[in-house]
This record gives sequence, structure tokens and C-alpha cells, in this order.
Amino acid sequence: THAEMATVPFGFNIDAPRWDQSTFVGRLKHFLSITDPRTVLVPEEELDRAKALVEGCRAGLVPPGSSQEQLLYAKKLYDSAFHPDSGEKMNLIGRMSFQVPGGMALTGCMLQFYRTVPAVVFWQWVNQSFNAIVNYTNRNAASPISLRQIGVAYVTATGTALATAVGLNLYTKRAPPLLARWVPFAAVAAANCVNIPMMRQQEIINGVTVTDGDNNELGCSRRAAVKGIAQVVVSRITMAAPGMIILPIIMERLEKFTFMQRIRVLHGPLQMLLCGGFLLFMVPAACALFPQRCSLALADLELELRDSIMAKHGDQVPYVYFNKGL
Repeated sequence: THAEMATVPFGFNIDAPRWDQSTFVGRLKHFLSITDPRTVLVPEEELDRAKALVEGCRAGLVPPGSSQEQLLYAKKLYDSAFHPDSGEKMNLIGRMSFQVPGGMALTGCMLQFYRTVPAVVFWQWVNQSFNAIVNYTNRNAASPISLRQIGVAYVTATGTALATAVGLNLYTKRAPPLLARWVPFAAVAAANCVNIPMMRQQEIINGVTVTDGDNNELGCSRRAAVKGIAQVVVSRITMAAPGMIILPIIMERLEKFTFMQRIRVLHGPLQMLLCGGFLLFMVPAACALFPQRCSLALADLELELRDSIMAKHGDQVPYVYFNKGL
């Protein structure tokens, strides 16, 4: 009840970013917080309590004695588990905080089992299934997508990954061993270029909602969607690159040692651990490459939208803003 609630500390805005989002370092700190893999272990009830606390704080009321640290921790949990557009709880596998444990297991397996075509096919299929869930979960939720479109996106992306992986696998049979170890990365990069745009095709077809600096809606832009999705593709490839490019070089060197040849059974787990080390830093770093609240100059918008904004606001809106997804 309202009688048992206290007002929010003066000047405290729970939605204001804790770090400057116009700088890479500020965005990195923000994503280090919300992609923290430890949040995956937080029970559902605690996530729901965090959401209630954040929503109460937005309404200006919080439980008495709530400290700023408690409110900020609730916001961290809220950001890690709930969609920024819809406020709905995201499925566990699709959350960015699950990228380290999930990506670490899958990348480790792709890098370990690259020698035979059946192994390549199986692990690329599992990885693309995981990616499809992540891409769907982190889309701009204002653009609904049908089950049929999800199916087509999934089949196309998986097909691209498999064709790239199997094709390159056969091509590198006579190449130096290290090149064969890089095949999984080539397949993942190619598939990302297909999986993300296909999974988020509704945004490209219908456009995404763009706003002015004060969050007033101005219309829908397909060009904004294309810019946002292109940035996400670059981020995802960057996320995978260090682990999938540097780790094969490390393993290639290590496997020449006698002690490594004796413990072959541990090569897979070792690769997974090393992948986890790379992803722990690369997930937040790749998410931080571009601002989440993406901007587009008025001059770059579609002619009709630009004219309608100019007619209503004159030259008061030099840039429009939108959520690019992750």
C-alpha cells in the first residue's frame, strides 16, 4: 500500500545510465554490469521482485529504507533479464548474460570437433539454433515476427553456416592444419550475416519506431532498422573473433608438447575454459562497440519521413533515435 511506501531519493532517476553512454568505456561498464553471467543464477522470484522495485521506483515509490545500492542492483537484474522495449522477461538462453556460459560451451565444441564433416554439421547446427534464439530474444520488440518467418530465418542461417563450414572443411583438407581450425569462425561469421537480418526482417520490411531526443515518437524508418541490424552483425562477429581466431593458434602450439598429447581427453574442456575467458570480456566489449540507443541524422532518413518531421518540427530534430537491439 502507498502508506507503507517511501518516496524515491531526490534527484535519483533509475533509468538514467550510471555511465556515460556516448563513450566506449561508459558503454563497456554498462554492459559488464548487465551481461554479468552470475545473473543467470538469480532465482525467478528475485528477478520479479527486481522488476517490481524498478517499476515502483519509476512511479516514485519504493519500500522504506531502500538504499540507492539496492535500487541500482535491482536495475542491473532488470536490465539483464527483461526486454528493454516490451518489459517482458526474456528466456534464459536468449539473454546476453547467458552468452558466456552458452557461447563458451558451443565455441569450445566447434573448435574441438572440426575434423569430420558430421561433427562440423552437428555443432554448427546446434550453434545456429542457439543464435536464432538469441537473435529473436534481443530483437527490437516493437516489430512482431511470425512463426513462418522465424522458421525461414532459422533454416536459411543454418544452411549458410553448414554450407560455409562443410565447403571450407573440404577445401582445407590439403591446407595447413591451422586453416582448418579457422573454418568454424568463417562459418559463424557468414551465418551471422544471414541469421540476424533474417530473424529481424520485420524491422527491415516495416521499419523501426524512431523518436526525438525526448522520446517522442516520430514514425517508422527502414533505414534506421538497416543501420541498427548492420551494427549488431558487426558486434556479434567481433564477439566471436578473438576466441575463434586466437584460440586455435594457442591450441596448435600447445598440442606439440608431450604432456598435451598425453591428456587429449582434456583438450575439449580446456578449449571451453579458454573460450569462457575470451567471452567474459568480449561479450560486453562487442555490445559496447555502438550505443544501444542508436541515432540517425535526419538527412539520412527516407524522404517521406524526413518531410513529415520537417513539416511538424522544422529543423528542431537534427537526429532521430531508436533501440538497435543487441
